Amino acid sequence: MITSERMAAVDVNAEALGVPRKQLMESSGNAVAQAIRDIAEPGARIAVVAGRGNNGGDAFVAARFLDAYDLSVHLLGRAETITTDIARENWGALERGEYDIEEVRDSTQLSLPDADVVIDAMLGTGVTGALREPAASAAEAINASDATVVSVDVPSGIDADTGEAAGVAVEADHVVTFHDDKPGLEGVDADVTVADIGIPDAAELFVERGDLLALSRDPQSHKGDHGTVLVIGGGPYSGAPALSAQAAFRAGADLVYVATPESVADAVAGYSENLIVEALPGDRLAPVHVDTLLALAEDADAVLVGPGLGDAEGSLDAVAGFLESYAGQAVVDADPLRIVPEVETDADLVCTPHQGELTAMGGPREDDWRDRADAVESFATEVGATLLVKGAYDVVSDGERTRVNRTGNPGMTVGGTGDVLAGITAALVTALDDPVQAAGIAAYANGRAGDFAVEEHGYGLVATDLPPRVAEALWGDRDE
Repeated sequence: MITSERMAAVDVNAEALGVPRKQLMESSGNAVAQAIRDIAEPGARIAVVAGRGNNGGDAFVAARFLDAYDLSVHLLGRAETITTDIARENWGALERGEYDIEEVRDSTQLSLPDADVVIDAMLGTGVTGALREPAASAAEAINASDATVVSVDVPSGIDADTGEAAGVAVEADHVVTFHDDKPGLEGVDADVTVADIGIPDAAELFVERGDLLALSRDPQSHKGDHGTVLVIGGGPYSGAPALSAQAAFRAGADLVYVATPESVADAVAGYSENLIVEALPGDRLAPVHVDTLLALAEDADAVLVGPGLGDAEGSLDAVAGFLESYAGQAVVDADPLRIVPEVETDADLVCTPHQGELTAMGGPREDDWRDRADAVESFATEVGATLLVKGAYDVVSDGERTRVNRTGNPGMTVGGTGDVLAGITAALVTALDDPVQAAGIAAYANGRAGDFAVEEHGYGLVATDLPPRVAEALWGDRDE
C-alpha cells in the first residue's frame, strides 16, 4: 500500500527519472477506460463527472478511449480554472474533438443524465475534508442514480489514507486506483482494481526530488518549531563538529548547540557566530561528562554524536554511557559507530558509516550497490537502527524499507563531507517523523550540495563549500 503523500512523491520521482506525469495520466486514463469496457457494452450511456485537477484529467483521457459509447463529460467549474497544465491540455483535446462536454458553473446547473455508468473523477488522493459545492451536490446526484459508479483512484469524499468521509462521499461500485493500493480503500465496499501505469520501481527506490515534498513549514512557525540539535563532538578536532553544526542550520534546524571539550570550544565557536557552544572540562570527552550531556539533551529534539570525537577509550565509554541513558533521537557518526552494536539503548538511532566504519561495526562489505542494499537491510535489522551507508550509491535502511541515493561525485572524498551529512541528517530527523525518509533526503541533499560545489570548484572542492549549498539542495529545485 502507499499513502497519498508518498504517492505524490513517487509521481514527481518518476518524472525526475524521465517518465513525465503527462505520460502517467495517459496510462491512468487508459486504465479507467479499460475498466469501463469490462463492465459496459458498446453503446452504453457513460457520464463523466470531473473535477479541475489531475483526477479530472485522468477522466478526460479516458473519454478519448470510449468513442464506442454514448458519452458526456461534465466539468465541475470553469475550464479556465483547471488547475494543472496536463489536465487543461486533455480538456482542450476534448473541446477540439467536439466531444459532448459541459462546464457546471454551480451546483444547480448539474443535470446528471440517465446513464448506465457514471465515472466519478471529481477529487483524487491528495484531497481531504468535506466535499464543497458543486462536488457535494454532484456526489448526492451520483449516489441517487441507478448507474454503476466507477471512481478514479478513490471515491470522491473518501480520505485515501484513512477511509473516512467528513461528509457526503461517492458510493462507488468500482474503483480504479493507480500504481498501488491505498490504505483508505480497505473499508470501501467496492471492487478495487490496481492499475499499473508505468511508474518504474526506481521511483520508489531512489531518493529524488519528489521526496523533498515532505519538507514543509507552517507560515505561522515560531523559533524552535523546526528543531533543536545538540552536536556532541570535538576534542582531537574542532572543524568536524563545526561543520556538522553549520550543516544542521542550513538543513533547517532553528537552534544548534555544540557540546565540546573546553580545549577546542573557542575554536569551534570561532567558525560561526550562530553556534551555541557548551564547553566541557578537559581536552577529550569522558564519562564524567555524561550527566551534563544528558541534561543538555533534554532540550534537544535530536542529538548528533561523534564528529571529531576521536577513538580514545574514555570518549567511547562516554558515548556508550550517554546512549544507555538517552531515549530520544540520535545520529551517530565517525569513531563511536563501532560501539553501537554493543550498546543497549532506547534511543532511536540513525548511523551514518562509510564502508570502513560499517565493517568496524561488524557489518557487510559488498562492492555492487544492489548487493550492498540487501546486506545493509539485513544488518540494520540486526543492529536495530536506521543505517545510512555512504558510498557512490548511498544506502539507507531500517531493516524493512530501503532507499538508495545517487547524488554526489568523486570530489566528495575530501575530508569533512561526512560531517556535513551527519549534521543534515540530525536536522532532518527533527523535522520528519520517519528516520528512513530523513536519512534518505539528507543523503540526497548532501550529494546535491557536493554537485553544486564541484560545478564551481571542480574536484578542488572542500567540505566548507557544502553547507552554504545545502539549503539550495533541499528547497531550490523542489517540484511543488
